[in-house]
Amino acid sequence: MQDPQQTSAPDAGTGAGGAHRTTTTERGAFCLARCSCGWSGPARRARSQARTDAERHAAGS
Repeated sequence: MQDPQQTSAPDAGTGAGGAHRTTTTERGAFCLARCSCGWSGPARRARSQARTDAERHAAGS
């Protein structure tokens, strides 16, 4: 089994609880965003959409 690839997304900023450090993780044909606070976005086929999910999370949406 192949290890998932992790690439750093731009740090999306800080929220009320402190800094959110986001990354994107690839699993096969899918990419998902994760945050240091424990949040994880849905699996996406488009990396750009996973990065957008991370930006929205860090903005507090």
